[in-house]
Amino acid sequence: MIIVDLMVFDFDGTLVDTGRDIVKAVNFTLRSLGLPERPYEEAIGFIGDGVQMLLERSLGAEGKKLYAEARNIFLAYYGDHLLDTTGLYTGVEDVLRHFEAKKKWIVTNKLYEFTTRIAEALQIHGYFDGIMGRDSTPYAKPDARLLKGLMERYGVSRERTVVFGDGVHDMGMARNAGAWGCAFLGGLGDRKELLRQCPDFTCENILELKTLFC
Repeated sequence: MIIVDLMVFDFDGTLVDTGRDIVKAVNFTLRSLGLPERPYEEAIGFIGDGVQMLLERSLGAEGKKLYAEARNIFLAYYGDHLLDTTGLYTGVEDVLRHFEAKKKWIVTNKLYEFTTRIAEALQIHGYFDGIMGRDSTPYAKPDARLLKGLMERYGVSRERTVVFGDGVHDMGMARNAGAWGCAFLGGLGDRKELLRQCPDFTCENILELKTLFC
C-alpha cells in the first residue's frame, strides 16, 4: 500500500454520476436552438473539459456561432435540473469516511457553483478541505500548477499525493506534477483512452482505494 497525505478527486464521473443530467441539459439546449439532439453515448464523450468544450462539441462546427446563446440556455436549465437523477457512485461515502484524516480536495473542470451545490445536496461537502472548479483559477487540468499549489499549501511531497479520476486530464495532471495517478475505469471517461495514459493504478470501483492507499 502507498502512504498518501493529500488526495485529489475529480467530480463528474468519479465521485458523482452526473452524466444523465448533463446530457439532458445539452439536448434541451440543442432543441431550443433548433438543432438535432445528440445520442446519449456520443454526448457523454463530450464531458470532462468544462462547459465551453462540452457545448462547442455538442454544437459542432456549424453551431459555434451560437455558443453564447447556448451557454445561457444550458446554464439556466442545468442549474434547475442538476440533481434530477444525479447521485453518488457506490462506495463514495465509505471511502471518504475511511480517509477522513487525509487532506482531500475536489479539483474539477465543472463550474464551482454547480460542483458545490451538488456536493452539499449529496452531503459529501464536509469531507473535503476545499473545492477547485474550472472558474476558481486561470488554470485547467492537466496543468500541474493546480496540483502543485495544493502540495505546497500543505507541505506534502509528490510521492504522498494521489489524483483519482475518470478522465485523461486527471491522469495528465498527476503525471505533470509527479504525483500518483489512479484511474477510475467505472466512470464517464473513455476506458481505452484512460488505459492508454498508463496510470499508476486503476480501479473498477472507488472502494478499491482502501486497499491501494493508506
